[in-house]
Amino acid sequence: MKDINIEDFRIKSQVNIKDLTTKYNLDADKKDIKEAMRDISKDLADIQNAMYAHGKYSVLFCIQGMDTAGKDSLIREVFKEFNVRGIVAHSFKKPTELELKHDYLWRHYIALPARGKFGIFNRTHYENVLVTRVHPKYLMYENMPGINSVEDIDEAFWERRFKEINNFEKHIADNGTIIFKFFLNLSKEEQKNRLLRRLDRSDKQWKFSADDLKERKLWDKYQSCYEEVLNQSSKPHAPWFNIPADDKPTARYLVAKILYDTLKTYKDIKEPELPAKEKANIGLYKQELENE
Repeated sequence: MKDINIEDFRIKSQVNIKDLTTKYNLDADKKDIKEAMRDISKDLADIQNAMYAHGKYSVLFCIQGMDTAGKDSLIREVFKEFNVRGIVAHSFKKPTELELKHDYLWRHYIALPARGKFGIFNRTHYENVLVTRVHPKYLMYENMPGINSVEDIDEAFWERRFKEINNFEKHIADNGTIIFKFFLNLSKEEQKNRLLRRLDRSDKQWKFSADDLKERKLWDKYQSCYEEVLNQSSKPHAPWFNIPADDKPTARYLVAKILYDTLKTYKDIKEPELPAKEKANIGLYKQELENE
């Protein structure tokens, strides 16, 4: 299998989304990729166990992509070896009545992972500069001061939103949250193929909605918005990674590899040692148990 340099996928400068690849060749067959994926998932689970005991860092795993990009299955495969006590997943849908009574970041703040845990945002706070930008009428539900109609939403509004999101991420990063943001970069042709497979398979048809086709017609607008997201908000403390998503097993392995290689750089994440007094008496404790 090809040796992966995770820096090849990090967004470090201004990009044109059309120049970002949706395909990547690992120089391995499906069986080898599956085995490598299983191994690295187990290694990640070991890191998570140490993080849970260590209790000083949390991980925020953010994933965005167009419909059919493979978000759900990627999450399932990357985290399948994890202890459930150390992971919490959130899929952010249309805001509830309660959520709309708060600012747009509130529901994301209260869903952040506690120290020692992995938090998954399947669709994220970036929906607030993606879906709402493609469909600005949705912002009217937020009932914000000074925004009385779609015409009140100008470029200054979006610049302020990006600043708020960047500040949100900087704040949580400074307080011990390790942030990963993955853009599952799917080609329009592959999305078409996946939608057709959904329609062809009776066990997958429930996933299909006529709205999928309406949103597909807005592909170019979404791509433009994603490009601005990558360019405005990929920071050293909260980087975006472009993940070629036309092949699902490859995308899953790349995400797992990026997680593993990054977390291994945190040399202070390790299980705490027993207090000296407890450690000195291990032999006595064992003897007491064996003599029961």
